[in-house]
Formats: sequence, structure tokens, C-alpha cells
Amino acid sequence: MLQLYDLKKSYGKTQALDGVSLNVSQGEILVVMGPSGCGKSTLIRCINRLTEPDSGEIFFKGKSVVDMSPEKLLRFRRRVGFVFQHFNLIQRLTVKENVMFGPVLSGMDSKQAEIRALEALNKVGLSENRDSLPRELSGGQQQRVGIARALALNPEIMLLDEPTASLDPILVGEVLDVMEDLARSTRATMIIVTHEVSFALKVADRIILMDHGKTVEEGIPTEIFAQPQSEIGKKYKRLLVA
Repeated sequence: MLQLYDLKKSYGKTQALDGVSLNVSQGEILVVMGPSGCGKSTLIRCINRLTEPDSGEIFFKGKSVVDMSPEKLLRFRRRVGFVFQHFNLIQRLTVKENVMFGPVLSGMDSKQAEIRALEALNKVGLSENRDSLPRELSGGQQQRVGIARALALNPEIMLLDEPTASLDPILVGEVLDVMEDLARSTRATMIIVTHEVSFALKVADRIILMDHGKTVEEGIPTEIFAQPQSEIGKKYKRLLVA
């Protein structure tokens, strides 16, 4: 479904991605892990060209994402749900209006977009907050709105970039619970960047460990954390037994 070949990206003298290649199957739940600054957020942002790679290739269902015109890229992005670290909600709009925004922007009738938004809010447990403004919600609730906003596009692939990174520890659990439910119930392919080891063990079909812009290990979660081969994998294993 998604293929990345030899992706490279630098910021000045810093090599964020150093030749990353990746294959993601239809319906697969892939978790990307690694220390801060290892390139995992850059990787996920390159997939829909929120960040432009310096070189390499990205194919989605056999079509080059790198070569897409602005119009084709916009259509592609409508097939991709993206959940950011920092909510990025429109503060003057209600929860429902925030979730409706993407479908309406893509040309959907407002009534159908409202139905789609309410379905998405129900999936993340926020139906009763549909008329609230973002400032009236907790951080965890705002991130769940962000997830609902991505779901409302009925995406073929969902990209989640450290969705709990901006939350207080006490709020992390509610977002992880929603993500776990979605991982078990949705048919969408999911690529999740996270530091949450226990979550990765529960939901991932496959884990990729990154360090210094490269993939250093990949495999089934139980196998990686049972007998890690990389230094990063060994550090994560120590977290599990601590």
C-alpha cells in the first residue's frame, strides 16, 4: 500500500532522515519508536509532504507522492488522516464544526459532513461535547477531537505523530484508550509515532525502531522487546522490566 525508498532529509548540518526505506501493508498498524530527535516525526510528516524530503521516493498504491502536482497532492491528503502533537484546533469553532471542517473543505455537503462528524465524535467518546469550544475541554479531550477530525475524512491511512506528547501524564491514558479501540476496530492503515511501549505492545502489528535518522530494528513487538538486537531496543526492554 505504502512504500518509502531511501528517504533523506537534512536541516542544516543535522541529518534527520538518512536513507530510510519502509513498506506498509493495507490494514497494518505500524508503530515507529526511538529517542527524541531520531527522525521519526520527520518520517511521518514526509509521507504526505507536510515536510518535503530532500531525496528518495514515496509511493501510495503505486503512485508517486513526491511527483504529485499541488492538486493531486491535495486529493491525496484527503485520503490521509493526520493527528498532530499539538491539537491544532480552530478555537472559534465548536467541537463539531472542527470535525466537520475537513469534509466540508473537501466538497462534502454540510449535512452529510455533520453526520460524519457526529459518528467520529461518538467513536472517541465526545458526542456530548459536540457544541463545546476547544478551550472548554481538557488537553486529552482536545486530542480526541483531533483524532475525530482525522476519522471524519474516512481515511485510507492514518498518521499519528506522538499524539500524547503534549499531554499531562494523567491525561495520556484516555487518549491511548481511544487509540487502542480505534486500532482494533478501524480498517484504516495506521502509522503511529509514540514513546508508549506498553501501548505499542498491545496494538502494533510491527514496530520500527529508529536512531540517528536510520531504521535500526524492526519486527513483531513481542520479539523485539524479548530479544532486542539494537541498543535502542535494549533500552526499551529495560523500561518494560523496570
